[in-house]
Amino acid sequence: MNLPHPEPGSAAARLPAQPAVETLAGVLERIIFFNEENHYTIGELCPDPPSRDAPLPAPVIITGVLPGVRCGETLELAGVWAFHREHGAQFKVRSFKARLPSSVHGIRKYLGSGLVPGIGKTYARKIVDKFGEKTLEVISTQSARLREVPGIGAKRAVEIKKAWEDQSATRDVMVFLHAHGVSTSQCLRIIRQYGPFAKMLLENEPYKIAREIDGIGFRTADRIARNLGLPTEGAARIEAGIMHAHKELEEDGHTAVMPGALLARAMEVLEVASEKVASVLDLLVGKGRLEAGPDGSLQSPRQARAEEQIAAAVERLLAAPSAFPPIQVERAIAWAQDRAGFAFAPAQVDAIRSALANKFTILTGGPGTGKTTILSALTAILVAKKVRIVLAAPTGRAAQRMAETTRLQASTIHRLLKYEPEAHRFHHNEENPISAGILVVDEASMLDNRLAGALLCAVPANAHVLLVGDTHQLPSVGPGNVLQDLATCGRIPVTTLTAIHRQGARSQIVATAHNILQGNPVLPATNTAYDPGAEIQFLPVPDAGGCLETVVRLCGDLLPANHKLDPFRDIEVLAPMHKGIAGVQSINAALQLALGKSHAATAGGPDRASRAGAAGVPAHSRLEPGDKVIQTRNNYDKGVFNGDLGRVRAIHPETGVLSAEFDAATADYDRAEQDELQLAYAITIHKSQGSEFDTVVIPLVKAHFLMLQRNLIYTAITRGRKRVILVGDPAAYTLAVRNAESLRRHTLLPFRLGKILGKC
Repeated sequence: MNLPHPEPGSAAARLPAQPAVETLAGVLERIIFFNEENHYTIGELCPDPPSRDAPLPAPVIITGVLPGVRCGETLELAGVWAFHREHGAQFKVRSFKARLPSSVHGIRKYLGSGLVPGIGKTYARKIVDKFGEKTLEVISTQSARLREVPGIGAKRAVEIKKAWEDQSATRDVMVFLHAHGVSTSQCLRIIRQYGPFAKMLLENEPYKIAREIDGIGFRTADRIARNLGLPTEGAARIEAGIMHAHKELEEDGHTAVMPGALLARAMEVLEVASEKVASVLDLLVGKGRLEAGPDGSLQSPRQARAEEQIAAAVERLLAAPSAFPPIQVERAIAWAQDRAGFAFAPAQVDAIRSALANKFTILTGGPGTGKTTILSALTAILVAKKVRIVLAAPTGRAAQRMAETTRLQASTIHRLLKYEPEAHRFHHNEENPISAGILVVDEASMLDNRLAGALLCAVPANAHVLLVGDTHQLPSVGPGNVLQDLATCGRIPVTTLTAIHRQGARSQIVATAHNILQGNPVLPATNTAYDPGAEIQFLPVPDAGGCLETVVRLCGDLLPANHKLDPFRDIEVLAPMHKGIAGVQSINAALQLALGKSHAATAGGPDRASRAGAAGVPAHSRLEPGDKVIQTRNNYDKGVFNGDLGRVRAIHPETGVLSAEFDAATADYDRAEQDELQLAYAITIHKSQGSEFDTVVIPLVKAHFLMLQRNLIYTAITRGRKRVILVGDPAAYTLAVRNAESLRRHTLLPFRLGKILGKC
């Protein structure tokens, strides 16, 4: 191809083939964009004037990887100039050094950034007005003089001095960690755990952080260790790699893994010969960090204890007499039918009869099969008999639905058991059980091993237990297959509802869900444009990019305009996977920008698009006030749990503390904790379990093929209460419905139940 020659004197002709590396120094005025994962930063730098008396040059935009920089710092940069088509000249940083500011302006900016607790913008101005260019020296060596500033007493002066010293030590560790590719939030977690000894510990025992700090795994520790030159075949590395591989298999849902599968996964992670991995694996079993099961599989001690707890609790409940008062079951069912105004189906009658007559029962069925009718009738009978009823569910939304159905109080399992953070245990346990005549648990398919073990241990021996769930939905996010294992053990009565009743029979969503269960891939109504009157519909689009655009248009425009829906509260996008153009991450980035713009227009403030536009990149890496978020791990201290949905209410400009509001709690997150939150305009289908939404939008493309399974699409569709819109490739829908295979979880609960109950 012949390229045209630039005209003489044109800008193109003046550009060198390779831009020369230049240096630039100045004060960092503001950070426009910062990516927590890779530390890519876009900032505004005020260059140093060429002489003391010269006027300040105009600010310039700098871009590059700048970990740990703060507003007000003096940066010494090496890099090249580039020209952005929309945003003009930018300095692309290749290397940098940061030093404490020396000018009055820089010091004021630095202290006012919230770096030192106790000094916000107001006190930063007062202190710098008093001490000028000697401010940092005064704080470091003459902190008593801070009392000369109006409003700062002896106590605050001491606090500022201590915070400054802590920050100085923290900065040294941050620089060390950033150099090894550790994200800011991970740095803060490490420093919180180990304080000023963090650097020394990491240089000697880097793999310790993978064991002791939530949210930091083997790969982070391994990156540090390898950068420090530690041996790749050392026992500490292999041990950490095996435990990382075991944790990954647990995250796939297994509570026990065969040694061969664990070795294969560990070898992938470590790239070390199998003999060396096998010898360290034997050592881990000898140390008790892994336990051998009866079938030769390996378990973590906490999973083994959880399964033992479940089996022992079932045995205890089945053996003890019932605390129910005398109940004439047939008369009670007839009374409940009269009260409801219609006759129950035979399977519904069987379910009520079973729950009244047996200490431990299971009720399963899909949408529209009458589970709600049974719960209402059963609780009405037991209220009349003055039995103490305890209703619980794994999620707040599911508990709320139980309360609305039965008109009784219901709570999440975590709140029922009352976690005690200082003791690291639940208040209610086998020694201190809950007060209940019957415990009813809805959405029981979500129960993982550890939560089920803790719950069943806390049930009084003479109480009844009824687990309600849908075995066709996805299993729990955590390890285990509790509902399925209990339902197939042979000693617990199970009632399965299959017939669709009343409103369910007229529901297009319910009909589609049952078609899916039967492997019938007939598409819902297929429309080339959105139909506001359809309860469920499929909008075909040719590719993933078109899928993303359609999802954004639905959530940001069509659904709110046609149905007066709040896109933050009433609409949820459920995607099969995190990554990809039509995955959770990409959709969240697009919706944060689109919905943030409309939200800001309503509030009268600058929108995210304009703030991002100043930098030329989307501002999707940072949470903003108003954002919809999801909690990604259990935080018992805050009373917020994995899967809880909320909104960011405020981000304190000086401390960086983020306040978020959830259904049943308000929680504050410092910078080290904010990686527990993720955007939730879109969430994975797995994370949607136990929740219902007014309207569900489901992107479905062939790129999701690894996750396209019948129980996945069934779970997604049954999350929609009023309407469901599928967007994407009809062939992907057909593939999902026809794929009845799902990953079989390896657990030892069936063995433990069989050993205790004598039959499995």
